[in-house]
Amino acid sequence: MILTESVVKRHGALVAVDDVSVRIRPGVTAIIGPNGAGKSTLLAAIGRLTGTDGGRISIDSLDVATTKTRDLARRLAILRQDNHLAIRLSVSDLVAYGRFPHGGSGRSRDDREHVDRAIELLDLDAVRDRFLDELSGGQRQRAFVAMALAQDTDHLLLDEPLNNLDPRHGVSLMKLVRRLADERRMTVVVVLHDINVAAQYADDIVAMRDGRVVHHGPVSEVVTSERLAALYDTPARVAAIDGRPIVLWE
Repeated sequence: MILTESVVKRHGALVAVDDVSVRIRPGVTAIIGPNGAGKSTLLAAIGRLTGTDGGRISIDSLDVATTKTRDLARRLAILRQDNHLAIRLSVSDLVAYGRFPHGGSGRSRDDREHVDRAIELLDLDAVRDRFLDELSGGQRQRAFVAMALAQDTDHLLLDEPLNNLDPRHGVSLMKLVRRLADERRMTVVVVLHDINVAAQYADDIVAMRDGRVVHHGPVSEVVTSERLAALYDTPARVAAIDGRPIVLWE
């Protein structure tokens, strides 16, 4: 369970996250909203990548602000939008970094099993020994997702994970996210721009605008023509395919 209570984050005079209180249950929760809504800032605050100016965030009752880094990293993994490294690493070396919170170096049998499983799940076996700067943008993105999975946590935060991914790998990643949530009872929070992807794979949606949460609930409650039109200032029509909503922008 992830809980935010009256969380505030400012960037100078700009209030990026404004009094946000949400309770995120196990399963897949998508955060949506227009540019500048505060989606990525909220995710970064939950993952302690940025500090806050007010409020409290907890992961399974652990205070994110005060919990030791290694203890928090055993509960929570996060993938940022901008993943850049100053050192040259192979795919397998990068993924092995996910084992550090557990005291591993990536070389023990348990570590290797987690690394190999993550590489296989992200379809990276063919490039596991190649350096990151030799890969396509989509392959690098999947390598960083694999590192987060190798961390073997109960909570996973993904900020725009579909960036640079073609349809095949994007669908594969979202199916994997869905399966992890179902089979491992994981709590996955994912920032998405594609509302149809959010509607297809998420259980709940947090809709943000101007730093505030304007809607939070099951997909069927949030993905409606009226609410999306107001959220994005763009006319929207919601239809259904196989019982799931699909958004047509007008």
